[in-house]
Amino acid sequence: MKVMRISCWASAIAATTLILSPLAMADEHANDDDAYAERALVILTSDSLQTQGMAMILANAMREQGTTPHILLCDAAGELAIDGYESETELGPRGVKPEGLMQMMMGEGAGVDVCAIFLPNSEYGEDDLRDGVGVATPGAMAEMMRDPAIPVFSF
Repeated sequence: MKVMRISCWASAIAATTLILSPLAMADEHANDDDAYAERALVILTSDSLQTQGMAMILANAMREQGTTPHILLCDAAGELAIDGYESETELGPRGVKPEGLMQMMMGEGAGVDVCAIFLPNSEYGEDDLRDGVGVATPGAMAEMMRDPAIPVFSF
């Protein structure tokens, strides 16, 4: 019987340790600003207004939490980078447009580029891009994608 009691206590201690260890780690990281990425890469290709909007809303939320987003616009999403382009409708509940959120984030330090193949495969040239929007180079984008400190999000 004594062996059973020790075994039960050992099991109880082990179970408590397994339960409390993740909580202690979560609490440790909750106050540790270094636990979050300083930069993030957001790759947006969708032509869906809601997907574009949500990508910008999430990138902006990351920015508000201290992460500097870099937004790469490819395929149909490249239209957001074109000077004068406006989405057809505003998104509820706040009446925002993806390009408006993008421009606001650019003013707050976010980088925005179009994919290297967007302009050569569209009717636009570099002069058609909004102020501050660049043209990505494959090498620079690959470097960001390979950096384990930079999370990559794709929409």
